[in-house]
Amino acid sequence: MLLCVPDVLTPDQVAHCRAVMDAAAWQDGRETAGAQSAQVKLNSQLPVGSAAAHELGDIVLDALSRSPLFLSAALPLRILPPMFNSYSGGQTFGVHVDNAIRNVPGSPVRIRTDLSATLFLADPEEYEGGELMIETLYGSNAVKLPAGHLVLYPATSLHCVTPVTAGLRRASFFWIQSMIREEGARTMLFDLDRTIQELQAERGLDDPQSVRLTGIYHNLIRHWAET
Repeated sequence: MLLCVPDVLTPDQVAHCRAVMDAAAWQDGRETAGAQSAQVKLNSQLPVGSAAAHELGDIVLDALSRSPLFLSAALPLRILPPMFNSYSGGQTFGVHVDNAIRNVPGSPVRIRTDLSATLFLADPEEYEGGELMIETLYGSNAVKLPAGHLVLYPATSLHCVTPVTAGLRRASFFWIQSMIREEGARTMLFDLDRTIQELQAERGLDDPQSVRLTGIYHNLIRHWAET
């Protein structure tokens, strides 16, 4: 499932993130890349342990906790602390697949990367190129969203960022370990949840059919969930 989640951050939050990023020190993005990814990665990142990365990461995580669409689609168990990158002057990130396991910085915790997420912090008209290209069973998808919007997609996907030939592309990126490991089951639960919400909006919260479907939804989560 490839899903765009609009308005994760408000315009004021985006402006604050950009101001913090403007004042921060940056490092070579290959510092956090695996051996294969490092061969095709050319960008800049906020240092993972920096005060700026911690501040902005907390903003993003708080916003995600208040996004019903994100929570319904991801069913997150753990979220790796968000990181932040920048592309300009022809910088790019070639075709790669994300590492299956990521360490949470400063802790012994590791997460399985079921889902990848990119939260855009620059509007499409601010830079040329810089599309996030995601390969799916149905072909290649070019994603370039307004600032504050997020794209969520399987971490198993081959993907790349095309060269930024003008302007400045900034974004947050991170990975999620879902309570529901299998992509097909996660997609079915998402579709079921959205159907329940549509029924409730049309018929009310006490509609017998939506109540029954809600019970089925939670019983399926009990059957599939890892906690």
